Amino acid sequence: MSIIVKIDEKGRVVIPKSIREKVKLKKGEYVNVKVEGKSIVMEPLGSIADKYFGAFKISRWPEDLDEFIAEVVKRWWTAQDT
Repeated sequence: MSIIVKIDEKGRVVIPKSIREKVKLKKGEYVNVKVEGKSIVMEPLGSIADKYFGAFKISRWPEDLDEFIAEVVKRWWTAQDT
């Protein structure tokens, strides 16, 4: 599929609806933009939450999420040394 679009004065490009629908790209989602030779390639980045939904069972949420994450990273970092 190929569609010609115009770059605006701020360098923005509108991705046509037909292309967004084809790759299932929704408002607010991110894309990876990279250069390959003289081409610009845009790849949709799927939601991390959707990717791992249901992968972990949480019996209860911690009261202080920042403290919880810091402790998890500390444990992970310590485990890497062994």
